[in-house]
Amino acid sequence: MNPEVLNAEVLSRLEGDPLIAVVGATDAPGKYGGVVYRHLKKKGYRVVAVNPTRPTVDGDATVATVADIEPQPDIVSVVVPPKRTLAVLDDVAALNDGAVWIQPGAADEAVRTKVDALGVPAIIDACIMVVSQPRQITGTAESPTGG
Repeated sequence: MNPEVLNAEVLSRLEGDPLIAVVGATDAPGKYGGVVYRHLKKKGYRVVAVNPTRPTVDGDATVATVADIEPQPDIVSVVVPPKRTLAVLDDVAALNDGAVWIQPGAADEAVRTKVDALGVPAIIDACIMVVSQPRQITGTAESPTGG
């Protein structure tokens, strides 16, 4: 992975105490949405599982869409097929200050074109599990919930 291709604005959102939505989070074995969700959670990040077909992921309540998350996420990590990613981009663009991290396999040319057209800060085809660093947990925070 070439660090020059990573969007500095999106990368900087990993600092502090970001809220990361994981679209495609699941408990289904072998699915990367669940792997990404649990990995970020284990590293100490605040995460919200976005999955309209599951009530929970890893024991945590899910929300159906990015629009259902309160407070608004700092980063939306997308781990779904490109056709579904296209719809998620509309939700990210509707956020007050949205940014998207599109995991490898979740983008195609149509997704890249739409990201450019929307002007949403984005990282595409880089794995958030590789780039993110473990966080120092200084206390417990309430889990964000859908509103």
